Amino acid sequence: MTTGTIKKVISERGFGFISAPDGKEYFFHKDGLASSMDFDRLTGGESVSFDVEAGPKGDRAVRVQSA
Repeated sequence: MTTGTIKKVISERGFGFISAPDGKEYFFHKDGLASSMDFDRLTGGESVSFDVEAGPKGDRAVRVQSA
């Protein structure tokens, strides 16, 4: 698992971006969140851990959960 911080949430579109310590950014969709996380309560700055999966537009974060 990789760790990072929620950088930006685009709530009306259902996705956001996570910033990893190595400077890489990962896209995530609200469907990729663990059931324990509430997408509507994310504001940015939350510490998370996640798996990386290859998507059609590049790497993305899946199984995102609180760190």
